[in-house]
Amino acid sequence: MNSNGVVEWAVVGSDIGPLLLAATGKGLVGVFFHARPEVREKAVEQLRTRLGAEPVESPGSARLAEPIRQLAEYFAGSSREFSLDLDWSLTSGFNRQVLRELATGVPYGTVVGYGDLAGRVGQPGAAQAVGAAMGSNPLPVVVPCHRVVESDGGLGGFGGGLETKRQLLALEGVLPRPLF
Repeated sequence: MNSNGVVEWAVVGSDIGPLLLAATGKGLVGVFFHARPEVREKAVEQLRTRLGAEPVESPGSARLAEPIRQLAEYFAGSSREFSLDLDWSLTSGFNRQVLRELATGVPYGTVVGYGDLAGRVGQPGAAQAVGAAMGSNPLPVVVPCHRVVESDGGLGGFGGGLETKRQLLALEGVLPRPLF
């Protein structure tokens, strides 16, 4: 059992579909896209295995109240940044370094290239490693891997699917919103 004890989780609706949010005593530890029942099962199992704690479903959790509120404001367009305690337990090493830089250094409505982000953490040749770090991001949306794009203007990959990445970039005004 880790020092955080219990991991609390809940599924909340959003403009990009249901999200499973998980928090420990340190802060928000995981955001999982497309939280249908089969995805929930996998997410809960991953949390159990990686954190060594038993995840408990608790929609009314005080730990999750603030993440839920800030995500709702983000999707409503009334908030452009998250000020949440984050638990980085599900990432380490280079990936954590890149994700921390992304969380603080790439504001709402902007994008950064994979190679540029690699340069910012002192590894200018590591664009592919940055791509892998984005793919392993345990805190998408809050740690904005959707803002990392290919230098030639391509969207690049996205753990939540490219349509989700497009929706988030449209919400932030980087891409035009679809007409229908």
